[in-house]
Amino acid sequence: MKRGRPIGSNVRQNLIEIIFFKNSACGYALHKIYCEIFPKTSRENIYYNLRQGVKTEEFKVEIKKVQGNFSWGSTAEKIFYSLGPKAKPKGDPRVKAFFESKK
Repeated sequence: MKRGRPIGSNVRQNLIEIIFFKNSACGYALHKIYCEIFPKTSRENIYYNLRQGVKTEEFKVEIKKVQGNFSWGSTAEKIFYSLGPKAKPKGDPRVKAFFESKK
């Protein structure tokens, strides 16, 4: 029997399901969608699972510069997450129903 904490996480698997249907999103948007579909969790928990998913290659990171009218200037760098090579989406019907209702 292995010792220590198991590698998987329900929150991370739910994020994989969301990104599977959304293709790519930033952490803040993922948190908003997550709280609409699943039981509420903290934003820090979402970001923790995104960081862990990057380490385990379940997520890939892409940094994009976004133009806008921000208090600090006209551009911002946003981190977008997409599915990595080790992600295994299962096609959760709750997530599928959520995105179909948004169309």
